[in-house]
Amino acid sequence: MPIRAVLWDIDDTIFDYSGADRAGMHGHLEREGLPEGYDSVEHALDVWKAVTDVQWARFAVGELDFQGQRRERVRAFLGRWMSDAEADEWFGRHVAHYEAAWALFPDAVPALDRLAGSFRHAILSNSTIRSQDRKLRTLGVRDRFEAVVCAVEIGVAKPHAAAFHAACEALALDPHEVAYIGNEPDIDAAGAVAAGLTGIWLDRGDRGGRPELVRITALDQLPGLLAGDTRFGAPDTFR
Repeated sequence: MPIRAVLWDIDDTIFDYSGADRAGMHGHLEREGLPEGYDSVEHALDVWKAVTDVQWARFAVGELDFQGQRRERVRAFLGRWMSDAEADEWFGRHVAHYEAAWALFPDAVPALDRLAGSFRHAILSNSTIRSQDRKLRTLGVRDRFEAVVCAVEIGVAKPHAAAFHAACEALALDPHEVAYIGNEPDIDAAGAVAAGLTGIWLDRGDRGGRPELVRITALDQLPGLLAGDTRFGAPDTFR
């Protein structure tokens, strides 16, 4: 049976999360001052990214809730204990700079335009519906998606099969009728495949090295991939 819908990740897939987070933290540090222990803003930005990756992974496996991972990011980054209220306040000041830097990737809307008449579209994100719905509306693309399904509300996160199945249920489609596109090879593409969907890895950095995955390096390749072979059995040029 052909693919009838495309299920999308948001952060670092259609939305430049890493760019906005880095720009936002840069502005935040300019306002707050460089924390003790960092020799440059670039050093601090690299540590912030590493801390974010670690704490987000803890959230994805259920060790922390959404607000908890934010607090632990702040504590780890600053290297000191803070109360929940203090950590929330510090992160909140960062958010103002982060949101000012929000932007879609340039290839996102053109790809959605080209696919609009041929496939249904929805979102599956390891975040909260409040955060992601607001983000999509601010960026002007919320109406492109029939449903937005988020880990916090459904109680399970990618790469668990139940997360992908919840999004398929929101579309009233079987997993084999849905393709999932995301920037993480394991959490997104491999997780989707294990759940019975067709997984596509958006490898924007052209890292490669995962020949078992269907891979594209930009969203402008997605319409051709879907049109060429809806089960993705052939297109080595995308790997």
